[in-house]
Amino acid sequence: MGETVRWGILATGGIAERFTTDLLTLDGAEVVAVASRTEASAKAFADRFGIPRAYGDWDGLFADEDVDVVYVATPHHAHREAAGRALEAGKAVLCEKALTLNTREAEELVDLSRDRGLFLMEAMWMYCNPLIRRLAELVRDGAIGEVRTVQADFGLQGPFDAGHRLRDPAVGGGALLDLGVYPVSFAQLLLGEPDTVQAHALISPEGVDLNTGMLLGWESGASALLSCSLEADTPLTASVTGTLGRIDVPRGFFFPERFTLLRNGAEPEEYVNEDDPQSLRHEAAEVMRCLRAGGTESPLVPLDGSLAVMRTLDAVRERVGVRYPSEMAATRV
Repeated sequence: MGETVRWGILATGGIAERFTTDLLTLDGAEVVAVASRTEASAKAFADRFGIPRAYGDWDGLFADEDVDVVYVATPHHAHREAAGRALEAGKAVLCEKALTLNTREAEELVDLSRDRGLFLMEAMWMYCNPLIRRLAELVRDGAIGEVRTVQADFGLQGPFDAGHRLRDPAVGGGALLDLGVYPVSFAQLLLGEPDTVQAHALISPEGVDLNTGMLLGWESGASALLSCSLEADTPLTASVTGTLGRIDVPRGFFFPERFTLLRNGAEPEEYVNEDDPQSLRHEAAEVMRCLRAGGTESPLVPLDGSLAVMRTLDAVRERVGVRYPSEMAATRV
């Protein structure tokens, strides 16, 4: 891999726009192609960002010899197919979160990337955020002692009508995969995969979760109280409490501007993000660093960690009774 990393963008929605905008601020990043299911959408995106080639289908992007890495920004239900076809074409892949609809699909992608010796990373930008990395470092170093509780939430007010993608089970709708993946990933960044999973949810008439509460437990005695919602504007905060202190992260915990370390008997210590906290360029920079070093996965967003999060999300859905149509079809076959 040379100094310049050549990107292909798959899909042209809002998250693809945000990612491409931030990607182009990085030295050595070049976007050489974009693909969508329609040529008009791909061309409009290419014109906006000055991308030389626009494809009205996925195959053109996967066959493009100038593309080193594909950023998959499709809805959840298409991640397995899109990322899998990119890997089969010999491309490195950065795939939006949640990595797939379920653990089975995620395992298939991870196995494929490892069999082919190709780079794959879930686009969990929170893990690449400098302030989140500092928070995790403090916890690992024992700044608050042994972790006992984690609390985190992500809820949007809505309302989202029945036709919105967030309420469409066919595309992996519901609060969990879009929003709940953040508090679950936050808790597992600090504590690893839980030993027990309990959950309760309000289910929509379409069969997706609208409001979900989760209680995760670890044999160490630690627990995490997490929630996600498509019906309530929750605080979007996080807190980690240990035997020697606590870390509080204010609104927007997954792209924090600051957090406060409160050690028992000491003055509060504030840590401030000196960079744009909402930038997606940190995850792009991590991909490029790994590719230049010849790596096939990132130590910041390890594939085993992504699989562990998917197992927890699957367990939550099992507890609350949410299944996607593709899963039910696979069972019938």
